[in-house]
Amino acid sequence: MAEGTTIHWFRKGLRIHDNPALLAAIEKIDGIHYELRPVFVLDPWIVKKLRVGPNRWRFLQQALTDLDNNLHSIGSRLYVLRGKPEEVFPRVFLEWRVRKLTFESDTEPYALERDASVEKLARSAGVSVIQKVSHTLYNPESVIHANLGKPPLTYQKMLSVLDSLGPPVCPVATPKDLPQACLPSRGAPGDNTLMVPTLEELGVEEDQLGPCLFLGGETCALQRMRDCLKNKTWVCKFEKPNTSPNSLEPSTTVLSPYLKFGCLSIRTLYHQLKQTIGNASHSKPPVSLIGQLMWREFYYVVAAGTPNFDKMVGNPVCCQVPWDTNPKYLEAWTKGQTGYPFIDSIMTQLRQEGWIHHLARHAVACFLTRGDLWISWEEGQKVFEELLLDADWALNAGNWMWLSASAFFHQFFRVYSPVAFGKKTDKFGDYIKKYLPVLRKMPPEYIYEPWKAPLSVQQKAGCVVGTDYPRRIVLHEDVYKKNIARMSQAYKDNKTDSGVASKRPADKMTSRTKTKK
Repeated sequence: MAEGTTIHWFRKGLRIHDNPALLAAIEKIDGIHYELRPVFVLDPWIVKKLRVGPNRWRFLQQALTDLDNNLHSIGSRLYVLRGKPEEVFPRVFLEWRVRKLTFESDTEPYALERDASVEKLARSAGVSVIQKVSHTLYNPESVIHANLGKPPLTYQKMLSVLDSLGPPVCPVATPKDLPQACLPSRGAPGDNTLMVPTLEELGVEEDQLGPCLFLGGETCALQRMRDCLKNKTWVCKFEKPNTSPNSLEPSTTVLSPYLKFGCLSIRTLYHQLKQTIGNASHSKPPVSLIGQLMWREFYYVVAAGTPNFDKMVGNPVCCQVPWDTNPKYLEAWTKGQTGYPFIDSIMTQLRQEGWIHHLARHAVACFLTRGDLWISWEEGQKVFEELLLDADWALNAGNWMWLSASAFFHQFFRVYSPVAFGKKTDKFGDYIKKYLPVLRKMPPEYIYEPWKAPLSVQQKAGCVVGTDYPRRIVLHEDVYKKNIARMSQAYKDNKTDSGVASKRPADKMTSRTKTKK
């Protein structure tokens, strides 16, 4: 056996299916196979400082455990290194006699800086570096290049550019059995150490955790995809705006956490969807399932080509809005204590389970920003970054700008009602009863607006507003009108007449003239 190793560095892309960078690590160097060391680097600083809630740490821990199991199935294992990548790799390059380093490319600013540093260290150590694009359907750089060096800023323009590039490439094969020379050698460094971290090591206490509804990992991701695609009629007729934000069980695929961590390949999902649909009549982008994947692509590309994409200041696509700073309101929104049961039940579900429906995200985002509280979308972005299982840098920032009417969507006069919107799909408030048990006995006619219930009704229900459940922190019927005027002024101040609104269809929000109190 030749001395030396190759490393595949897992970051996102926590899977062995459709992983071109993993396959590149297995390939021969000058006609010779070398021992494969798949690694994940756990940076203790990130564990302490990164904005990650306990539910997402658990999902990651489960995903790493599953990845280790799947690597064992092909004769390998996962080595979890502790430390900063820039400090860990120079040591293992030497100790493991590393010949080649492979990893999936990443477009986030932190990742770009980290990867450039590691690549420089690798080359100085005589280690060849191979990056592969597989976290998105297309290479964002290629899309921007095809659009004359600028990211397309509307969904329709994005589709046009992608159409010119042709269909996404097909997934690569899943490795079955590794060549003998690639298998771990006995007595190798880390044989009995460098194991997958425990929840305790990640700083997670069991009592911090909500129910585990979505088990992390590639195995569950593939099974969930197969289960979703079994119903061809549902797949073909799927339209995102027609799904329910407050159903007791998810009305969408909930594949987003698996795509975020790369437990499921976006290319695999795309081509499986195309195969399932075949020649049948089906819904079209932007509302179809394929359309949802293209929204993901849209935000990834725009984020890759826009400086300060996750901030208002210095972000060329973002409207500069003089948002208020109100810690009391922000805390009430974050903790689900606004006095609006629909909003509070959504935020409670988010904290408990780590996932909420896309339209539920719309409702609470609009409420925090331009609809009611007039607080910066950056504050909401931070909360979602912490609590969502599928918190994704590009999508999180992009959607918050969209929903606050700061970019991409400019119909700021269309405001979600924190009362009427939820009633459309859950007339009797079963969703509210599930996540806000204090309102469980409130009559249906008052459950969205408990402040309207006579005191005797509140007492009988065991929920007196102001005692058992918070009073409203703002009066929606008053503040949304004022905020429309403030947003109009912000647009004028920004001189955004040259901005082009995306053609994304308005979801079932309540318009300016239809907002209900």
